[in-house]
Amino acid sequence: MSFIKVKDGTEIYYKDWGTGQPIVFHHGWPLSSDDWDAQMMFFLQAGFRVIAHDRRGHGRSTQVSEGHNMDTYAADVAELTKALDLKDAIHVGHSTGGGEVIHYAAGPGKGRVAKAVLISAVPPIMVQSSSNSDGVPLAVFDDIRKGTGFNRAQFYQDITIPFYGYNRPGAKISQGVRDNWWRQGMMGGVKAHYEGIKAFSETNFIDDLKSVDIPVLVMHGEDDQIVPYHNSAVKSMTHLKNGKLVSYPGFPHGMPTTEAETINKDLLAFIKG
Repeated sequence: MSFIKVKDGTEIYYKDWGTGQPIVFHHGWPLSSDDWDAQMMFFLQAGFRVIAHDRRGHGRSTQVSEGHNMDTYAADVAELTKALDLKDAIHVGHSTGGGEVIHYAAGPGKGRVAKAVLISAVPPIMVQSSSNSDGVPLAVFDDIRKGTGFNRAQFYQDITIPFYGYNRPGAKISQGVRDNWWRQGMMGGVKAHYEGIKAFSETNFIDDLKSVDIPVLVMHGEDDQIVPYHNSAVKSMTHLKNGKLVSYPGFPHGMPTTEAETINKDLLAFIKG
């Protein structure tokens, strides 16, 4: 297995396959690089170099006690991209990974990113406040913290239902998809997952969105029950200089898995466009 050791000693696991223009995939909470299987195989076969890492405390990376915040997540990505000498890369992030992508592109990755893609992503800011009145109430995230910190095995089973829209009429439930989500979640460290909730829900990405001038594709399911479409994708577009929004009626939060054929086709068109 491939690892890099970042400056605080944390070992970050990554996959690096193929040749050609690099595409770097950033996974969502509380998953791992394995969540990108459908995209990694598709773009590898399309002639790209595909890279995905496990965020610190997630998957096969070190279950460290500290650093579970967006600044450190982006710094870890910067060390990985430097070690792999990635330039002119496309960075694709799902959910929390979308926040990581835009924070990296606006900060330590500035000048190294050709294009960015935010899929079902958390920017500009999720939590409700006086300046974000239609955001998600803090109590919702407190419930996620409680479930994650103290009943993780069952909570991670339960959350797969709204994550993939399996509670919608006519939904075709895949037990394999649910099991794979649970497997990935339970691989990671509970402390990293618990503290990561604050990172994805309370980080304000508005300045990051405003500062990037690279092309940014925003992809979001209109039936996303985890990261609400109107409070995320729609608002992100108001801050981007060079953004494009593609929305999908009826698609769930986990659409890169359940709707991989559509997502991959639209990703490829953006990358080649």
